[in-house]
Amino acid sequence: MSDSRRSMPLRCRRLDNVIDDDIRYRAVDSRDARFDGVFFTAVTSTGIYCRPSCPAVTPKRVNCTFYPSAAAAQHAGFRACRRCRPDSVPGSPEWNQRADLVGRAMRLIGDGVVDREGVAGLADRLGYSSRQLQRQLTAELGAGPIALARARRAQTARLLLQTTALPVTEIAFAAGFASVRQFNDTVREIYDRTPSGLRAEVAAGRRAATPAGGLALRLAYRGALDSDHLIDFLALRAVPGVEEVVPGPGPGVRTYRRTLGLPYGTGIAEVDGLGTDRPATRGWLDCRLFLTDLRDLPTAVQRLRVLFDLDADPVAVDEQLGADPLLGPLVRARPGLRSPGHVDPHELAVRAVLGQQVTVGAARTLAGRLAEKYGTALPEPSGGLRLLFPTAAALATADPEDFAMPAARRRALTGLCAALAEGAVRLDGGVDREEAAAQLLALPGIGPWTVGYLRMRALADPDVFLPSDIGVKHGLLRLGAPGDPKSAALASGAWAPWRSYAVHRLWAAPADDLSTRTENTPA
Repeated sequence: MSDSRRSMPLRCRRLDNVIDDDIRYRAVDSRDARFDGVFFTAVTSTGIYCRPSCPAVTPKRVNCTFYPSAAAAQHAGFRACRRCRPDSVPGSPEWNQRADLVGRAMRLIGDGVVDREGVAGLADRLGYSSRQLQRQLTAELGAGPIALARARRAQTARLLLQTTALPVTEIAFAAGFASVRQFNDTVREIYDRTPSGLRAEVAAGRRAATPAGGLALRLAYRGALDSDHLIDFLALRAVPGVEEVVPGPGPGVRTYRRTLGLPYGTGIAEVDGLGTDRPATRGWLDCRLFLTDLRDLPTAVQRLRVLFDLDADPVAVDEQLGADPLLGPLVRARPGLRSPGHVDPHELAVRAVLGQQVTVGAARTLAGRLAEKYGTALPEPSGGLRLLFPTAAALATADPEDFAMPAARRRALTGLCAALAEGAVRLDGGVDREEAAAQLLALPGIGPWTVGYLRMRALADPDVFLPSDIGVKHGLLRLGAPGDPKSAALASGAWAPWRSYAVHRLWAAPADDLSTRTENTPA
């Protein structure tokens, strides 16, 4: 790298469509971590590809080729840099914001749909032919769905090789490879190492330090992250037996723990907040996963990333909201606030209905009762975790008398669960958000607030505003602004396309005891 570093203009964000190769090279020259995961730099003189923030010496401009995905660089014959590990960068925030075919496909590929259902299954979920899907992904990302899924498998393999003592054969199939030969060839091609050579790069002591029966890993993020907000938000809504927040390792660290229902089995996830001695820009959260089937590793990681909104671009979000006269002081006081998603959209949908017109605490209690009655018990309890949240199918046939709520809301909950169980309504990352919203609104008892809340969290839509939400109203009033829905909706126009983050800013505005507040109620 050259000694002269130039800062990127703040107006040049990764979500802009005007970034050309000159701007990309300037990002590489300044080691701008904001662009990690947005593009990758391949160096023709060395045959390797890197993230923009790689600390190595800046290559000459003439030797640089830029690719929109790691898979595209791998397909072109470049190997991953062993110094900056470009395969482990945060995902592009573009896939959260975009609602087109490519954005929807990338969310499903990240969740492992290609490994489980093949390209045909992915195309069927998206409503396109396999040929159309291949053409669009290749045109925009330089790689088709198979290559993108292969890059994801290679990253999983490296993680398992370097953090566990599992036999190589076991790792090959756990990472999703069809054969050991395919696994060996892929690792050599991408990392220029045999699997055993890749494992030898990490000291055995580090692998021995992993938790018994589990995996220790880092969840990367970019920019600043307000982990206190995330842990507070999740702790307030933690369903007994399913979720809990406990003291973690280190000063002021709190750990969020929850059970996971996954495609091949079950799991328990533990994610540590940053605590008092770790900067908000540390770059990763410590995580531990305990899985009954290692094939679920990449899916579990992706769902935790969605839950903690780790692929967001906080610089772009905070720059826009921070310039607003109303929200600016809140942004400057707490940079890096995220918009939490969820690990299970069906669970969130149930909890959103349970929370209609009651306090957060009451909604949590109702959810806990249903989990006790209809949830699946773990083979072995772990701390306060004993249950998987009930499936939509289980609740669709449940006794309505077990729903301690008004009759109209019981019917709404039963109807929603039936629609989810039958597939009449889908809430996975590959759905068209507008279509899903229309399907939800057509169900009895599902109104605009519930639909907006599900878009914001279940579908990870960054631009949702809830003008009728009581918490939003209270937040606006605390800032001295009108809190009625019409005024709130008008004010929110200045916050697009980051209105989901504005909602969280208003919810997190200084207030009295939040556990007694009535929202429309975020579950």
